[in-house]
Amino acid sequence: MNKHEPYLLGKSGEEVALHYLKRKKYKIIEKGFRLFRGEIDIIAYDNKTLVFIEVKTRRSRDFGLPEESVTHSKQKQIRKIAQGFLSINKIQDIECRFDVLSLIKTEKNAYLFRHIKNAF
Repeated sequence: MNKHEPYLLGKSGEEVALHYLKRKKYKIIEKGFRLFRGEIDIIAYDNKTLVFIEVKTRRSRDFGLPEESVTHSKQKQIRKIAQGFLSINKIQDIECRFDVLSLIKTEKNAYLFRHIKNAF
C-alpha cells in the first residue's frame, strides 16, 4: 500500500457517500468544511434538519468497523467545528444532527455501508 492510498480510499468513500445522500434527497450545502484544524466531511439538509456527516471508509473489518474510529474526542472536535459553521453562517434556531456514514470497500470495488443517524 502506498502512502496516498488511505487518502484516496477516503476521498472515494466520500464521493460514494455524496451520491447516496443525493439519492436520499439530502441537499448538500458543504463538502470538506475546515475549521479549528479539523474538518466535517459533508454538511447537508435532511428536510429541515441540518446534518453534519462524518464519512469513514475502510477496506475490511480487520481493525474494527469504520464507525468505531469516530471516538469521543473526534465527536467533540466535530461538534466544535459544527458550532463554528453555525456561527460563521449566522444560522440559529435550527434542528441539527450528527450522522456517520460507515463504508467498507469490497474486493469487487463495491461498498457496504451503514448510515447511522444521530450517531452522537
